[in-house]
Amino acid sequence: MSAVEREEDTVRYEIENNVAWVYFNRPAKRNCMSPKLNRQMLRVLEELEFRDDVGVLVLTGEGTAWSAGMDLKEYFRETEAQGLPGVRKSQREAYTWWERLRWYQKATIAMVNGWCFGGGYGPLFACDLAFCSDDAQFGLSEVNWGILPGGGATKVATELMPMRVAMYHAMMGENLTGPQAAQYHLVNESLPADQLRARVKQVAETLVQKNWATVKYTKDAVRRVREMTYDNAEDYLIRLQEGLNWFDKSDGRHVAMKQFLDDKTFKPGLGHYDKNKTEV
Repeated sequence: MSAVEREEDTVRYEIENNVAWVYFNRPAKRNCMSPKLNRQMLRVLEELEFRDDVGVLVLTGEGTAWSAGMDLKEYFRETEAQGLPGVRKSQREAYTWWERLRWYQKATIAMVNGWCFGGGYGPLFACDLAFCSDDAQFGLSEVNWGILPGGGATKVATELMPMRVAMYHAMMGENLTGPQAAQYHLVNESLPADQLRARVKQVAETLVQKNWATVKYTKDAVRRVREMTYDNAEDYLIRLQEGLNWFDKSDGRHVAMKQFLDDKTFKPGLGHYDKNKTEV
C-alpha cells in the first residue's frame, strides 16, 4: 500500500542570493497539478511574495517534467464525483494561484525542464519570463481525450502564438519541442538541458540587481497595456509612473539621474544604476 501524499510535500522551495527556486514536487506523477498541490502552491507564493530576501521567483519542476498539466484522477475524476460544487472548488484553487502569479510582487521566471502540458500553460503564461530545455515537450493534448484546452490554455496559446500556429496546436494535439516553443513564442529561449539552470540563474541574478519596485511596475505595465488602446495605454503609463514615484521608497529615479547627470558614473543604455548608493 502506497503512502498517502502529504499536501505540504507537493511543493518545495529554496532561497539562494535573493532568488526563490520553487518546485512542483510530484516527480512520480510528472508534477501534474492536484488539488493538494494547488492549495500548497498558493501558500508558498503567499509566504514568499513580500519577503525582503526574495527579489525573483523561479518556478520549475522536480525530476524530468515541469508539469504534465492537471491530474486526471484527482483534479477531474474525483472532483467531478462531488458534483458541481467539487468541480468549481478545484477550479478556483488552481486559477487563484495562477492569477496571483500573473500579478506577483516580484519578477517571475518559468524554468521548463521537461513536459509542459495543458493546465501547465496557465502558470507558464503567469510567469513574466520563460526558458526551457531543448528536450522539453509542450502539448495541448485535450482534443485527444475529448475536451477542449480549458483553464485558460486556449487563451494562452492564442495570446503567445500566431493564430494559425495556435489553431494547429490545439486541433491536432501534437507536441512542440523546446526550440519550436521558442520559435512560436511560448518561451523566451530554448537551451541545451545542461545549460538551462545557468542561463535562468544569470537572468534572475540580473533582475535581482535592479530596483525591485521598478521591475514590479514594469511587468504590470507590459501586461496591462497589451489590452488597451494606444491613448488609454499612454495615460495609464503616465499615472503608473506617478504611482511608482511614490511607491519606490529608495527614490531610485532621482538616485539614477544623479549618477548619470552629476556623477557621470552611469549610462542607462549600458547597464543598471548602482542602487547601493542612495545619495540624491
